[in-house]
Amino acid sequence: MGYNLKDIAIAAKSVLTEAGTRKVFLFHGEMGAGKTTLIKALCKQLGVDESITSPTFSIVNEYHIPKGKIYHFDFYRLKNQTEAMDMGCEEYFYSGDYCFIEWPEMIPDLLPINCVDISLSVLSNNRREIRIDKK
Repeated sequence: MGYNLKDIAIAAKSVLTEAGTRKVFLFHGEMGAGKTTLIKALCKQLGVDESITSPTFSIVNEYHIPKGKIYHFDFYRLKNQTEAMDMGCEEYFYSGDYCFIEWPEMIPDLLPINCVDISLSVLSNNRREIRIDKK
């Protein structure tokens, strides 16, 4: 599915519909592909009212929504999977709350089953492509 950045809210709504009841999302794409931008739109669709920022340095940000929480992870800076285990990532993944995970490639052995794989590609400055695969 291709989308223009100005239509990102529509794309986010479509992603959530496609995901059904699954709540763990793995975001793949090169630096600058729009992973964080799409996650911000997904958070807005789910009812986040607070400021949404990238957890590049904190590794995880927590947002509150009417029916629970959203955990937004950025594992780009991890040195190894042990760092993710030490922060208790598996407790988040199996909490029943939404988990949006950037750079899941950094923790391949820790990822739960029944995830939604989101692959983002840059088509042009203002256009992206999303591929969705449910495991």
